[in-house]
Amino acid sequence: MTFKAFALGLAVASVATLSMAKPMTYTIDPTHTATVFTWDHFGFSTPSGNFTDIQGKITVDNDKPEKSSVQVTIPLSSINTNVKVLDDHLLKADFFDAEKYPTITFKSTKVETRDKKNYKITGDLTIKGITKPVVLDAVLNKQAEHPMAKVPAIGFNATTSFDRSAFGVGAYVPNVGDKITVNITTEATVPAQK
Repeated sequence: MTFKAFALGLAVASVATLSMAKPMTYTIDPTHTATVFTWDHFGFSTPSGNFTDIQGKITVDNDKPEKSSVQVTIPLSSINTNVKVLDDHLLKADFFDAEKYPTITFKSTKVETRDKKNYKITGDLTIKGITKPVVLDAVLNKQAEHPMAKVPAIGFNATTSFDRSAFGVGAYVPNVGDKITVNITTEATVPAQK
């Protein structure tokens, strides 16, 4: 067998191996994930807040991206606007009513991509017991072995926006803006085998 034939065979085998790759489920790393939300405040400023505890799974099927999925749970207790009085108020009944509805959830229903780099992820967002569809515009940053953890890792950035009043969180609209813009960055890894 010539070197050329060997190389060709190796390339075909590599492609075959890649095409049979199984979907991979990654666990979101809260320490490298941020969900920053912003709103208009009386037209004077655009404050922001973040949730510091993002939990969930990202399942990626590279061969059939439409079979990929995202599931996220956000404990409202992790809210942080850098203003303690505001954090406490946002958890009360006129906003999130966290005692009755302690989490926000997102569950994808459709994943679309044309280039396996830019994704449109449609899903059900549930806030305060109300579920509405939202669309995340997501960009794949990197999918590779994590250089420190030595496990498969993936990272995305994503954006979305929605009217908070649609989820029963409409206090002080329109003086305090109804539209919430969300910027997300996340890293997720496949847990190491024990």
